Amino acid sequence: MEAITNVITNLEEEKVLKLVKEKIEANEDPIAILNALRIGMSKIGSESGETVFLTDLIMAGEIFNEAIEFLLPKLQGSATQTMGKVVIGTVKGDIHNIGKDIVINFLKAEGFEVIDLGVDVPPENFVEAIKQHKPSVVGMSGLLTLSIEPMKETIEAIKGANLREKVKVIIGGERTDASVCEYVGADAWTNDAVEGINMIKKWVGGA
Repeated sequence: MEAITNVITNLEEEKVLKLVKEKIEANEDPIAILNALRIGMSKIGSESGETVFLTDLIMAGEIFNEAIEFLLPKLQGSATQTMGKVVIGTVKGDIHNIGKDIVINFLKAEGFEVIDLGVDVPPENFVEAIKQHKPSVVGMSGLLTLSIEPMKETIEAIKGANLREKVKVIIGGERTDASVCEYVGADAWTNDAVEGINMIKKWVGGA
C-alpha cells in the first residue's frame, strides 16, 4: 500500500491507476487501498501552500477521483448496512473540495448515504438540505481562514431554523482547531478523515 501512497504523492497518474487496479484484482481490502490514497493526498496537502502548489492539488484531486471510480464498487460492497445520512459541503466563499471528497468516499465506504452540497455553499442551502434529507450529521469543510465566519453563520442559520438540536455538526479543514470549533458552535472538529469518520460512526451508532 505504501507504493500507492508514494505514487499519488508524486502525481504519477498512470502508476496510481495501475497499482489500484492490481490491488483490486488481488482482492485487497478496499478500505486499505482508500487509506493509502488518503495518506498520499494528505502528504501533498501538508507539503504545499494554499496557492503556490494549487495546480498540484488540483491534479492530485483528479487522480484521486479517477482511482475512486475503480474502487467505489468494492467500497460500496464492503459496507454491510446503511449507517445513516450525512449532509456535507464546503462553506460559502471557499471552493476547495479535495478534503471534502475524501471524507465523502470514506463515508460511502462505511455505508452512509451522503448528500454532497458541493463547494461555496451558502447557509440557506445547508438549512434546506437538513429540512429535506433529515440527516443525523452535518459536515462543513473549509481550507481557508475566511471559511471560519461562514461556518459560524451557517450554524446560526441552522439554529434559527430550529434544526440545531436535530443534527450533530462537525467541521474540518486546515484552519480548524478546538478554539474555532467552540467559536463557530460545532460539536466537533478534525483535520483527519479517519478520525472524523470514527466520530460520526460513534454519534450515529453509539459505538
